[in-house]
Amino acid sequence: MKLTIFDLDHTLLQGDSDSLWCDFLMREGMLAREPFASLNQAMERDYRAGTVDVMAFCQFYVGALAGRSVADWAPWLARFLDEEITPRLPTAARALVKNHLDAGELVVLSTATNRVLAERTAALLGIRHLIATECEVASDGVLSGAVQGVPNMREGKLTRLNEWLAGQGLRLQDCESCFYSDSMNDLPLLLAVDHPVVVDADARLAAEAARR
Repeated sequence: MKLTIFDLDHTLLQGDSDSLWCDFLMREGMLAREPFASLNQAMERDYRAGTVDVMAFCQFYVGALAGRSVADWAPWLARFLDEEITPRLPTAARALVKNHLDAGELVVLSTATNRVLAERTAALLGIRHLIATECEVASDGVLSGAVQGVPNMREGKLTRLNEWLAGQGLRLQDCESCFYSDSMNDLPLLLAVDHPVVVDADARLAAEAARR
């Protein structure tokens, strides 16, 4: 079994879904520009540096969805996909995904971005299997603003992948695996696969890749 895993932000997508979503909401008057803009910039900077706290990072962006249901967000998410995400998915990235799918490989999109934001992008790319940070939903169907379970980030990406594979009756060591990523935050999973592929790497990952 050939398993190909793609990171999303700054790998397939030219930009970061969470940051773009926050900018979109602020532009539409759905989020107060301050202090959110400053916090958003700080989160993105620390993520790129590989120093951000995992739960704080994921909680910050999941929190921006609080107080509404997924259905309430649907019209905004559709606009966000059309206006911000689709133009930032290069033809070459789409072709690469298609090549892996056409080869009959098991293709997975694995992202620290929450499922509410990422699932439309996965569908647009034709990727059926998505592993993402999960959002807690209250009994009334409203998003609570809390992360549910293990965030899909750093070591969590490897943990969540192994759990997902087990659910498919597979193990990582039984697959010929490949993972595309840009971020030092993804080093645990890059080291675990057979064929790690560094794409548009941040400075720390570029240095690690050169060293290896």
